[in-house]
Order: sequence, then C-alpha cells, then structure tokens
Amino acid sequence: MLNIKNTKCECGHQNAVGTVLCESCGKPLNETEKSNEPLEMRYDGVARRSQKKNPNPIDRVWNFFSSVKIAIYLIVITLVTSMLGTIYPQESSFINNFNPAVYYEESYGLPGKIYYLLGLSHTYESWWFITLLVMIGTSLVICSLDRVLPLYRALNKQQIRKHLDFILRQKTVYKAKLDADAEEWVEAYGKQLKRKGYKVHRDGTALLAEKNRFSRWGPYINHIGLILFLLAILARSIPGWQMDSYVTVPDGDTVHITGTPYYLKSEKFTVEFYEDDELPDSLKGQNRAKLFKTSAVLYTCTSNCGDPLQEPVLEELKRHEIIVNEPLVYKGLKLYQFDFDLTPRLNAVHPTLFNKETGEAYGSFDLPMKEAALHHEVGPYTLDLVANYMEFALDSNGKPTTLSRDPIAPAFVFSIKGPGLDPEGEPYIYFPMQKDKVRFAQDVINGKLAEKLEIRVDGMENVNFSEATTFLNVRIDKAVPYLWIGAFFSMLGLLMGSYWQHRRIWLRVDDGELALGAHTNKNWYGMRADVAAALKQMGTEIDPKLLDNGGNKG
Repeated sequence: MLNIKNTKCECGHQNAVGTVLCESCGKPLNETEKSNEPLEMRYDGVARRSQKKNPNPIDRVWNFFSSVKIAIYLIVITLVTSMLGTIYPQESSFINNFNPAVYYEESYGLPGKIYYLLGLSHTYESWWFITLLVMIGTSLVICSLDRVLPLYRALNKQQIRKHLDFILRQKTVYKAKLDADAEEWVEAYGKQLKRKGYKVHRDGTALLAEKNRFSRWGPYINHIGLILFLLAILARSIPGWQMDSYVTVPDGDTVHITGTPYYLKSEKFTVEFYEDDELPDSLKGQNRAKLFKTSAVLYTCTSNCGDPLQEPVLEELKRHEIIVNEPLVYKGLKLYQFDFDLTPRLNAVHPTLFNKETGEAYGSFDLPMKEAALHHEVGPYTLDLVANYMEFALDSNGKPTTLSRDPIAPAFVFSIKGPGLDPEGEPYIYFPMQKDKVRFAQDVINGKLAEKLEIRVDGMENVNFSEATTFLNVRIDKAVPYLWIGAFFSMLGLLMGSYWQHRRIWLRVDDGELALGAHTNKNWYGMRADVAAALKQMGTEIDPKLLDNGGNKG
C-alpha cells in the first residue's frame, strides 16, 4: 500500500491520496529524489480506492475483492472443483430414481462413498459452488470499478503540455535541439502522425497525439461479458429457467412432463437396425441401431390440471418426429431422443371380478397401470383404489413400498364393499403380474376376502402391452441467450485488447529544445517505429532502437 501525502502539484492541481502522477501535468508526486527510471504508467498513476491508507471495514472487503491475486485463487479453486465434479456421473444425469447414498458406494466402492459424502455428486447445484461463482462475479465487478473509474478520469483529463519529467521518463524518448521554428515544426510533425491514424491535439509548441484509445476498454468489456455469463449461469437456479431431466413414454401413452404444464404422447416409436453386411466383422450378429425416432405430440393442459380425480383437458401444441440431434422444440422446451427399450411393458389390463365359490363373474373394469380410476362399480360391489405400487416391495419395517415408477411388478390395493362384506370395506391387493415373491402379500392382506372374491384377467386379449418405450431428455434453458450475449461481449473485449494498442506521443519545445516521450500498453517496437517514421519524414533519420529509454525492448 502506498504511503503518499495529499499535496497539491506545482501546476496547481489538487490530487487525491494515492495519486502517483499528477492527473493534470503528469509530474511524479511520490519521489523525493531525482530518478531517471521509466515511470509506472498503470492507470496513468491515478489513485484507486483500494489504495486507501486507513481502510474501514467496507474498504477492507473492497480491497479483498479488488485483488487480482484473490481473483486468480477463486478461479483456480472453481476450476478444480469443476473437474472433481466430472470424476463420477452427477445425480442429475440419471433417468431413474435411485438412492445416491447407496448407488455411489455400490458402483464405485469407497471412493464413490467419499465422493457422495463430500457433496461432489451434485457439485454444480451445491451452495458452495454457487458461492464461488458469486465471489468470482463480485471480484470481477469490484476489480473493474477499482480500475476503470481512475483510468476514465485519467484519459479524460489529459493535459497537452505535460511536465518535462513526465515526458523524459517514458520508455520511448527522443531529445534534440531544434533549429527550425518550433510551432511550424510541431505542426508539421503532427501532420505526419495524423497520416498514421493519430488524433493530434496542440497547445502552442506542445503536442499530444493519440490513437486506439478504445483498446484500453477491452479488458473491462471482457469483464462485462464474463459478469453477464456468470449471472446467466446463476439465473438457472430461478424456478422455470432451467431443466435437464428425463421422461419415459411407452408407445401410445400420454405422460405429464414434470415441472411443466405440458404432456407428451408417443404415437409410435420406430427403430431401424443395421444389416449384417453393413457392419464390420467384429459387430456382425449384434443389433446396432441405425435410426430410432419418436412420433411425438406435445399438449398443454387447459383445465383439471393437477387434479388426480379428474382427467386433464389437453390442447395439442405441436407434432414432431424426434430423432437424435433433431429435438422437438417449443417455446424454449426441447425434447431430445435419448434412449429406447424394446422390452414389452404392461400398459393396462381389463380384469374381471369373480365369485370364487360359484365361479360367477360380476363384471369387468379397465385398470391402466398409471393414472388408474379411483372408483369402480362391478356388479353389486364397489372397488375404491386405496394405493398402487409400480414395483411392489416391502421395506425394512415390513410395509409396502415401490422401488421405481415403472410397472415392473405393479400392485393395486382396493377397498371392496358389497354383499356379505364389512360396510367399511375390506382390503384386497391385486397383482396384474403374479410373482412368487409377492404372492404371500396377497394372501396376508386379502385374508378371508380372498376365499370369496377374486380379481383376475381372463385371457391375454384383456392385457395391453406397449411394444416399445422411448426415453427423452427434457431441456429448458432460458439463460442460453444471455450466455451468448456474455460470450459476445467477452470475445469483443478480447479482440479489442489483443489486436489494437493504445499509443500516445507527447512533445514540447522549450527554448529550441525538443523533448518527446511516447507510451503504449503493448507492442513497443511498433510504438518506436511510429515515432521514428514521423521523424524521418521531418528529415531526422534514427534507428528505432535508439529511442528506447531502458524500458521494454519490445
């Protein structure tokens, strides 16, 4: 931190504490002894807030985030944690529900368990990763403000006639005796610089030539782009702004896309396989998909939405053949073809209620595996659906549970009322797909009721299977346009700062003595070449290397 007294410059300009070079004439303010070393021209020597001598708590926070070193540390930490998040799949990348605490340990052993316990299985949604992004954004904002405001003041307060020490302590310097008229020589030299694209300002026998000032704003425009980019990433946490999930749609089914008002129907899934003669020898005899597509219809719910007791009213929005890399797109919603399963899947059954003692059939009813009706009237009996489990199992406490949402081993628990039964209703559990491991549950729960009544499917014609199931990736990302805007500004700033240089030339003639100094933020060889070329046109030929004042050799 600089320890500089708040003194007025000899030119009469009052400078703020921390100013290295007078904002007006450029005279060095913090040196008590004469020095010939080139001046430090960063921000033209203007004071920055982070250089306060006695910072208060707010200033200390400002100083912390204005440090480039801190910004680099934050970026490195974020990069390392981002890489750690790619070691194993993230929780959000799986199609089916699963218990991550069990999955990572079973799949990857002890490293997987540690990975989960450290919270790396959901790195990019974690509070600490978001905090790192916020800190990087804060650092970018404060770093930029701490530097761009002083730089703006310095460049807008440039005095044409600079202090002699300021001119002679630039990295590119030329000093000579003039025999010609000073004002005429300065005017002619200015014309030569104008031909090279410089904007020339004169004050008698003093001159300031400048070009490509806009390039100084390149790094800060780059910062603006990065800030917009980070804000767009953080905006994904706003509800409805970002979604990356999966939906399973059996052929002919219409399913709700969770988290949206949309429903999707798969009218027909089609898959084409390579013929053996189209495959290399190592793959012959294997089923390799050449093309798989879903004839999809997208709906929106107009009424009865979210009411389990009523059928939702749907309005068709769009039809599309979804194939790989050609998603269904509608108002920011994108549905990508992800995978498929050709295993027949139980869609619905049409069971009949029988009297086990007499064999009498009381009637049949429709029972879809998903969104089944809650009430059925079959002959003299009423069946109220109490619960259903898509993949029936018993938990550690012996209570029914489901292992997934897919109808692998579905079970339906009804409360049956009617002649000879308890008026309050008696429980009956029905398994459309009988399996030995769950048969005991039917016997225990049904009890004596199972001796009187039976629900069963009478013939395969009353069973409806889907021929295929398609898996679609559901994506919504409203932040993408802002990501592109941020990327545009970032690239614009990089181009401005990389391909152009801010070049300035100051000169003054006092009593026939010419003093010329020049500065650029990069490409010193080009800077010296400009000065030497203009001098050559004035009749003075000089090697550009001789203009160097011990600074950057370019």
